[in-house]
Amino acid sequence: MARTRTRRETLQQRKDRAGKILAKLVRVHGRPSTALKHKNALQLLIATILSAQSTDETINQVTPALFRRYPDAESLAHATTRELEGAIRQSGFFRAKARAIQGATRMILERFGGEVPSTMDELVALPGVGRKTANVVLGTWFKKNEGVVVDTHVGRLAERMALAWTARNAKDAVAIEKDLMQIVPRRSWTDFAHVMVRHGRETCKARKPACDACPVANLCPSAGTPA
Repeated sequence: MARTRTRRETLQQRKDRAGKILAKLVRVHGRPSTALKHKNALQLLIATILSAQSTDETINQVTPALFRRYPDAESLAHATTRELEGAIRQSGFFRAKARAIQGATRMILERFGGEVPSTMDELVALPGVGRKTANVVLGTWFKKNEGVVVDTHVGRLAERMALAWTARNAKDAVAIEKDLMQIVPRRSWTDFAHVMVRHGRETCKARKPACDACPVANLCPSAGTPA
């Protein structure tokens, strides 16, 4: 099947192609959610902070014991630094993550009455929380489409599928998010990110994308080319 050409693609054509990609991937993967295990907004926030430079599988091994020991913002905020670092050591970069967790939970206690805030501006004001983490919490827990989560999978796929055009590379998360927000309907921002992550993990892998098995290969200008 002929691959899509994107050199002279208009914004509307890119929107149409993004819509087709989303529809096909939803048919294949359903509407997946985050793989991070959580029971409330705080657990999702902490798990997402921990997931930086790590894998969801690793974080899901860390958080059950962590949340049993520290079940709320107050216990996390008042934990000794050494004990908290020990509890999250397996996640990597544990010292920086412990500082972020304690800074965020202290602010949650001081400014938000112990409850995780539900707006973008309030979330990104928390230590250690950027747009990616805020989008995860807003979209997954609060069901608010305020942006598109751009992790390593979404960034890689957006570049390969030529869905991002102002970003210099797949690591330019801010530029990629802005581009995706222009071509994906707002109501689908959260679903789009989740399904792209799933597709990136299972099919469009970093080192060896399975283009022959990809349901959207005909919509991807990189299909069949070396990774």
